Amino acid sequence: MGTFREAVEARDGEAVAALLADDVVFTSPVAFRPHHGRAVTAAILRAVLRVFEDFRYVGEYASADGREHVLRFRATVSGREVEGCDLLHLDDEGRIDALTVMVRPLSGLQALADAMDAQFDRVREEAAAG
Repeated sequence: MGTFREAVEARDGEAVAALLADDVVFTSPVAFRPHHGRAVTAAILRAVLRVFEDFRYVGEYASADGREHVLRFRATVSGREVEGCDLLHLDDEGRIDALTVMVRPLSGLQALADAMDAQFDRVREEAAAG
């Protein structure tokens, strides 16, 4: 899934948003319920780009049909090392219609939750602006 990976590695939030399906479902490692739709998912991903430091992908795996992708990453959040993966599913047009993020260890996940909580007023504003 080179284009998503390239957009994230370039920290290009607009390029990431352009790859999302209108009805994308984003499942966060810190929220119980998934978020639905391109606007909110793009706003969350822009916030993630702001809070992750030293972000880098360290592995990439794809299903035989090319519709499922796993991108392994490492980063730092508020001084805590994290590792995780982005699980992507592509729709018939090649847009991301499902994105699930997993993060470990718990201390890093807690740092991520705190950092994202501080971003959420801005996320809501960006999502509302569409």
